[in-house]
Amino acid sequence: MPARSQQDRRDATRAALLQAGRRLFADRGFAAVPADDIVAAAGVTRGALHHHFKDKRGLFRSVFEQLEAEIAADLGGLLADGRGDLLRRSLSAFLDICERSDVRRIALTDAPAVLGWKTWREIESEHGLGLLTALLAETRGTDGPAPVHMHAQLILSSVIEGALFIANAENQTQAREQVESSLIALFGHLMD
Repeated sequence: MPARSQQDRRDATRAALLQAGRRLFADRGFAAVPADDIVAAAGVTRGALHHHFKDKRGLFRSVFEQLEAEIAADLGGLLADGRGDLLRRSLSAFLDICERSDVRRIALTDAPAVLGWKTWREIESEHGLGLLTALLAETRGTDGPAPVHMHAQLILSSVIEGALFIANAENQTQAREQVESSLIALFGHLMD
């Protein structure tokens, strides 16, 4: 078996840190995870964390970006099939994704606080918001009283608030039904 190259070792170290960080951030939240726990879980040194990500916040940002890319890929696959009723199906799929504990904790709860609203929104616009803006432009065109990106921003904000409502509800099944039907009623004119 050939020896691993330096690049292979760097890639493996980075992947181990991302995996450990994602698991710990999802389980306990950013504030409750010391950097020492991350490097111990990844089986690397603290110097490796600083080399690859500068600090715990840098690792968190990379974990969030990875998560956002995965969500966008999942939704992009749904949109690529070209079947009708894309907005309604996308809304339902996004709410499904938001029910995952890692998405709830990392993307919806911690990311705005850890990264700041502006950075969180910039990353979101590269992924989910960008995808929604493109979907609206494709299905509704760019004409109308407000720009497509404003509609996308308002829809995404409402859906995220709905996802947080579901996550914090005593009866999540009932909350999911209420949120989805409310969002469909609210944005139904875009789904017709």
